[in-house]
Amino acid sequence: MYDCIVVGTGPAGATASYHLAKKGHSVLMLDKAKLPRYKPCGGGVSAVIQEWFDFDFTPAISLKSDRVYCTWEHQESIEVSMGNHPIWMVRRDVFDYFIVQQAVKQGAILKDETEVIDLDYKLDRWIVKTPDGEFHGRYLIGADGAKGVMAKLLGFGKQKKLVAGALEIEIPYQKQDNPHTYFEFGFVKHGYAWNFPKADGFSMGAGVFTSQRKAQSFHKIIEDYASQFNLTLTQATQHGHPIALWNGNQKLHTDNALLAGESACVVDPFTAEGIRPSIFSGLKASEAIHNSISRSSHALEKYSQIMAEEWGREMIWAQRLAQVFYRFPHLGYNVMTKNPKSAITMTKIFNGELSYSQVAQKALKLLMNI
Repeated sequence: MYDCIVVGTGPAGATASYHLAKKGHSVLMLDKAKLPRYKPCGGGVSAVIQEWFDFDFTPAISLKSDRVYCTWEHQESIEVSMGNHPIWMVRRDVFDYFIVQQAVKQGAILKDETEVIDLDYKLDRWIVKTPDGEFHGRYLIGADGAKGVMAKLLGFGKQKKLVAGALEIEIPYQKQDNPHTYFEFGFVKHGYAWNFPKADGFSMGAGVFTSQRKAQSFHKIIEDYASQFNLTLTQATQHGHPIALWNGNQKLHTDNALLAGESACVVDPFTAEGIRPSIFSGLKASEAIHNSISRSSHALEKYSQIMAEEWGREMIWAQRLAQVFYRFPHLGYNVMTKNPKSAITMTKIFNGELSYSQVAQKALKLLMNI
């Protein structure tokens, strides 16, 4: 009988497990994959997440990128220096598992290669059914990602989310000498392409981040983009994956259970940043369950409220920016070229130095007055 069973060991589930275990609660982590596991992801992380943990993330960082370049059809380049706040570039198999290991050190129990096939709630406890048997927990966190089953099994029905599509291509490179981050906005309709450096290669990708869908060859786009860096896809591996973007505040709690991470549709609808919001939701989920165990009334209900107030409020502005920018991307890009500070502002939002609500109204006025 565990205090909490956490299904999914990505950033949200691993974070929740760590903080609950550190507070002395018995935690069981379940994941259907064998860990560590590969996860398609650009792997850019804001260093602000360090503030939410008491251990050093250095072993989990592939490299730090201190400069960002944006282009439109390989031209009209905008350069932004990250100064003292470089972007962490991580491999998700290393990064996610690193947090899992910290949770295990605090006493959490890990069972990977254990798929959840059904749930039952009886006598104030969750019965989690797997091919390897049943596990019982007073509380439950569903954090199994955009393609996971937990939201459905917990009865959340149709969620408010916008499912974006992306293709990630990993290009091995032995002598990394380009630690910069690149975004290309001209070749992908209603989205962008990216090139994120790693110590042993590049993570290049393309994605669409609006409800508008037009047939596009992401592979061809990335192949052409890679050629600008004298890279080929000869030895590359590719992975398509959905991204559950935030699309409105919603209930994230039920009987002694919460959703976190992409299961809760927390990904930024403008930048498609997912790691930081997932960690944030995992942190808040752990606080809610700890408070509920400590007999704080309505703690789980307050989790839904906190996510709406502290994350959803910002995502409303992010969504408004996305709707305008991705509808008229070239015009939006012209705003950045004519107002270089706007690109700096976006990097500060990514790093947690600024919020959307602080800058979005001014940004929308600029976009609408083009």
